[in-house]
Amino acid sequence: MTGTSTVLLAANLGDPDTSVLTDDPFWLILIKAVAVFAFLLVMTLFSIVFERKVVAKMQQRVGPNRHGPRGWLQSLADGVKLMLKEDIIPALADKPIFILAPVISAVPAFLAFACIPFGPEVSIFGERTLLQLADLPVSVLYLLAAASLGVYGLILAGWSSGSTYPLLGSLRSAAQIISYEVAMGLAFVAVFIYAGTLSTAGIVQSQHDWWYVALLPSFILYVIAMVGETNRTPFDLPEAEGELVGGFHTEYSSIKFAFFFLAEYINMVTVSAIATTLFLGGWQPPPIPGLSGLDHGWYPLIWFVIKLLLFIFVFIWLRGTLPRLRYDQFMAFGWKVLIPVGLVWVLAVATFRAYQEHVSDRTPWLIGFGVVVGVLLIVAIIDPGAAKARREQEEAERERAESAPSLDSIPWPPPSGAPVAALAGRDQGTTTVIPAGSGPRQES
Repeated sequence: MTGTSTVLLAANLGDPDTSVLTDDPFWLILIKAVAVFAFLLVMTLFSIVFERKVVAKMQQRVGPNRHGPRGWLQSLADGVKLMLKEDIIPALADKPIFILAPVISAVPAFLAFACIPFGPEVSIFGERTLLQLADLPVSVLYLLAAASLGVYGLILAGWSSGSTYPLLGSLRSAAQIISYEVAMGLAFVAVFIYAGTLSTAGIVQSQHDWWYVALLPSFILYVIAMVGETNRTPFDLPEAEGELVGGFHTEYSSIKFAFFFLAEYINMVTVSAIATTLFLGGWQPPPIPGLSGLDHGWYPLIWFVIKLLLFIFVFIWLRGTLPRLRYDQFMAFGWKVLIPVGLVWVLAVATFRAYQEHVSDRTPWLIGFGVVVGVLLIVAIIDPGAAKARREQEEAERERAESAPSLDSIPWPPPSGAPVAALAGRDQGTTTVIPAGSGPRQES
């Protein structure tokens, strides 16, 4: 572990020059803060309509088509509708916390975007600056902390509602985020061990030659954990309608419900931006010959948005294809599969990195080992479910075969003029024969 410690202590060696951020005048910082806030709002409104249109396409429906050109302003109409609805506060609710909880849920997602790099150094009104609001020596830890703060809003919302179902939903959400936060942290550890820095700008810069998506187990771990972190399908257990009505926001209406709705999609955009930064090279173009000229100026912002939309589509695709997991399956998968795989992978990355520092470059070996571990992880995800489905299908077919009636138990109608077999004694294995003509007379 000495080599790994050396890498971590030398974290600032590969960092880009972010001192230009400290020279930004106040008006430029204010412009960038407003721009980040506006970008998040626009991406959130777009993601809502984009999801509805993609799911409608999957289900061969039309989707939103009333408000705006081709229905793309449907989110604005929904927001106006929610603001005009009656705001009801339950009689048993703790009113101050009940009102504050939606705000606590939405604010951390905005805070996380402060350390996301959108692009390289550009000129804004004659001032040279980075397309990034701020950068810290421990930006990755800041992102992890900010992404996990939203759970406090969910817990307070369930507790302050004065109702059983919201409380159960908030407890589920807390257990879910705590469980999958560990797997997400292990995915982060592998990235910054190999990058040699915890700065988001430094991690993007270190992916100039190859993206860290090649660290396949870390990428798979993070993608699964980010879906669980945002309470999205198939991990939307805190909002399970069949079990908990609406989960933690059952008692919310009007603008407070809109805040929870907004927080969910802002979190979705935020974790997608983190995945883009850590695994897909951030704002850098793909390492393809001929695209090297598109890594300066404002072009990188386009690459960043394209990668961000790719991850948002993954969220939508999962919602349209996968059913909701059971709570026990979800928790067992997090603790028994994701965390052990993450620990093994972090140990492997640390070993390869230390060996690389002292002997020679073994990056291809690390990528190959990562592919093997990633394939095994995918098999661990898919195969138990498929085997269980096969067993359940075989048991169901066997039960149907055992419960199917035999030919002897079917009361066949007798031919005309023949004795009728009474069914009264059939259970005891006997048959009572009723002579023909002894039944009720039929009049012609």
